[in-house]
Amino acid sequence: MRKVLQIALGIIAAIGGFVDIGDLVFNTQAGALFGYQLLWAVLVGVIGIMVFAEMSGRVAAIAKRANFDLVRERYGRRLGLATLVASVALSFLTLAAELGGVGLILQLFFDVSDQAFMLVGVIALIAASWLLKFGAIERIFGYGGLALLVYVVGAIHLHPDWHSFGEGFVPRAHSSSLYAYFVVGLIAAAMMPYEIYFYSSGGIEEGWGKGDLAVNRANAILGYGLGGLLAMGLMVISAEVFLPRSIQPQSIGTTVLAAVVPFGVAGLILATLGIMFAVGGAAIDTCFSGAYNIAQYLGWDWGKRRGRRDTPRWTLTWLVMFVAAYAIIATGLDPVELTEYAVVLSVIAMPLTYLPVLLASNDRDLMGRHANGPVMRLVGWVYFALVCVLAIAAPILLVATNGGAG
Repeated sequence: MRKVLQIALGIIAAIGGFVDIGDLVFNTQAGALFGYQLLWAVLVGVIGIMVFAEMSGRVAAIAKRANFDLVRERYGRRLGLATLVASVALSFLTLAAELGGVGLILQLFFDVSDQAFMLVGVIALIAASWLLKFGAIERIFGYGGLALLVYVVGAIHLHPDWHSFGEGFVPRAHSSSLYAYFVVGLIAAAMMPYEIYFYSSGGIEEGWGKGDLAVNRANAILGYGLGGLLAMGLMVISAEVFLPRSIQPQSIGTTVLAAVVPFGVAGLILATLGIMFAVGGAAIDTCFSGAYNIAQYLGWDWGKRRGRRDTPRWTLTWLVMFVAAYAIIATGLDPVELTEYAVVLSVIAMPLTYLPVLLASNDRDLMGRHANGPVMRLVGWVYFALVCVLAIAAPILLVATNGGAG
């Protein structure tokens, strides 16, 4: 029964880690521009995060190593430090965008400036991170994020063209640089580095061992699978609502309105609550991920389960990250624009993020009989090659499309 509950909680918690502001932005914009044509890119990204999450969770369970423990051990000081700086910088950008998204969602309920609610949001998230236990954070934000299923139900309710939907999973040649930009963005949004950092550290927080390998596998496959389903629901409902009306979603508020068409006020409420919990949960995941990385690289004690008294430097680090990220978004930067840059630029850090996981999970001296088999090893290297290609293409496409503006 305990394992069943762990799997259930892992599935629920995956919503906050997968469907963040990056997925909300890229999936709705892709649907509004290209209809179902980019569903295949979502699927590629979902399978990728499943593969590397399962590997990182298995390494955490067997070798008791979180991701940045591996970075420190396998990269050496200079490359490890470069990886740390890149990961923390991207965590700041992503966290700032998530906090901006929380502020924009709260603004929909009350006629007050989004800046005021960004401050309210960051105070609420700091309080939740300070007062709640690790499992409670996962459950509250995960269960709240389930309201995002309104997009999946709404997409079905609008009776999409199922033939075109199926064709969307087949990659097709396309001459548009904007199309290529969204391919990169959708895969990157699904495989954001902070997700792996948080997942592997979460396995350590939960005290995973050999007996939890089935839990890890179920969480990686079913949890991120559910996140992928939500992402596809966002794209399909956007294709049905925005594409025929030539509307390009440029704000979280527009994304919320997609649920109004099939369900009216009820859809509006569910979409708003789902986004608020999912983006809020992703903000905590991102903040903790940055703090985990710093603590693991520097050899500090870390983790919610060890208590604030035993982890003062780690606790101070995530508090500073919240405050610093708020300072970034409080300058008036557009959260949606910041999200696009954070997601696309995160691709550059992906090879450095995923290589240590792949090497460790392939290492029979470290993992014994739980090391990757031939199929998993092949899939891992194929995906590593893919993220290397995307890392080269991402900055070129970012400039060529003016950040997705066309």
